[in-house]
Amino acid sequence: MLSDLYTNGVLDAAAAIPPARRLDAPQASATKVSRVCGSEVTVDLSMEEGVVSEFGMEAKACALGQASASILARNIVGAGAAELYTLRDQLRAMLKEGGEAPEGERWRDLAMLQPIRDYPQRHASTLLAIEAVCDCLDQLGQTGD
Repeated sequence: MLSDLYTNGVLDAAAAIPPARRLDAPQASATKVSRVCGSEVTVDLSMEEGVVSEFGMEAKACALGQASASILARNIVGAGAAELYTLRDQLRAMLKEGGEAPEGERWRDLAMLQPIRDYPQRHASTLLAIEAVCDCLDQLGQTGD
């Protein structure tokens, strides 16, 4: 049932998405689009000493895409490449394989997105922001090691 997806927590997270902000001189940028719903997320990323130092994002997404992007945007500064690649893998596994929610204090709010696993057509929009971040990390030659 769709009401399982649009809980108060998801709607609150979507509403708390930081205002759209692009970086003036990012080290990397990436845009991801969901073919299913047309949601689109563009991220700008800069790193310093192996961790995210600046993050900009513009999200034109459904509530689920906005909720996951919001949680990511509010917590990404200070995260390293390995942590972010792991986050992507854990979020994919949670949605597509019935895995556990992403680990760690920084990402605990993503657990509220677990009901999305029962709606495969919503997976792509939920993953847009982290997929764009990992695309940026790839552009920067980050390996996650």
